[in-house]
Amino acid sequence: MSEAGVKKAAILMLALGQDEAAEVMKFLEPREVHKLGIAMSAMKSVSNELLKTVLDDFHQETESNTSLGLDSDDYIRNVLTLALGDSKANSLINRILTKKETGGFESLKWMDGKSVAALIQHEHPQIIATILLQLEPYHASDIITELTEQTRNEVMLRIATMDGVQPAALLELNDVLTALLNGNENNANKPLGGIPATAAIMNYMNAELETSIISKLTDLNPKIAQQVIDEMFVFDNIVDIDDRHIQTILRSVPSEALIVALKGAKNEVKEKILKNMSQRAAEMMQEDLEVKGPVRLSEVEKQQKEILKIIRRLSDEGQISLVKGDDSYV
Repeated sequence: MSEAGVKKAAILMLALGQDEAAEVMKFLEPREVHKLGIAMSAMKSVSNELLKTVLDDFHQETESNTSLGLDSDDYIRNVLTLALGDSKANSLINRILTKKETGGFESLKWMDGKSVAALIQHEHPQIIATILLQLEPYHASDIITELTEQTRNEVMLRIATMDGVQPAALLELNDVLTALLNGNENNANKPLGGIPATAAIMNYMNAELETSIISKLTDLNPKIAQQVIDEMFVFDNIVDIDDRHIQTILRSVPSEALIVALKGAKNEVKEKILKNMSQRAAEMMQEDLEVKGPVRLSEVEKQQKEILKIIRRLSDEGQISLVKGDDSYV
């Protein structure tokens, strides 16, 4: 979205009201929410003319200057908390309201995976691993995909065995990023590495790349590789999700994608899915599975990955829980 588009969207969010703005933000990507929040926090007043341009279907007269942007920090806090929940919102709020410009790690968050990979590909694997741990797992996964196989495997092993980042190392990394991006970043609350971080990144990779990295990790360190596998949420883990949460998931998954994904699933997974459908829907799904011709394994794995992305999104939003036996939900 262009800078002008972000500004218009920010005005619309301020005009909608907290509840309505929160509902809209639920459908945005994290980076879009971040960019939008910064634009909202930067507004101190919105002219009547600009408001009319953005809200062109509003026909009533407004005051020459609105108070939309005044004291908007509290408004932004409330909107983000309603949209994302306390935990996710607090991290984003701190970045938005304490810093109006981006640099260092923040600059990387607005770059696509290919661009970041080109920027850092010649750095030491330990440096690359530390950089990736400052980013969201889906973003880190995109970057990893663009690295050479040798670098990729070395970086993933370092992420898996990393248990923290020393202040001196962060200062060195900040210098590297300053030189690369001409920006500075106050890096607080650094995420740690380790098995969970590795599994989170792996969860966003395609099946072919995932298999390749697991194979290499197994060669380098079988114990670490097995720990990563155990930590990852895979399609078979669907059987451990509470039935009510399965029903929530099914409302978000396209039928055709589910049919293809189930073609290569274990019987236990199929049974879990079918029993959480209405009788008619389950019968139709069973018929579709029976008449569906042979499907390439690569296509099955692709659709299973897409469904796993939906499941992770719903989990991040707090709509479902992936913890076995946890039946709390929103």
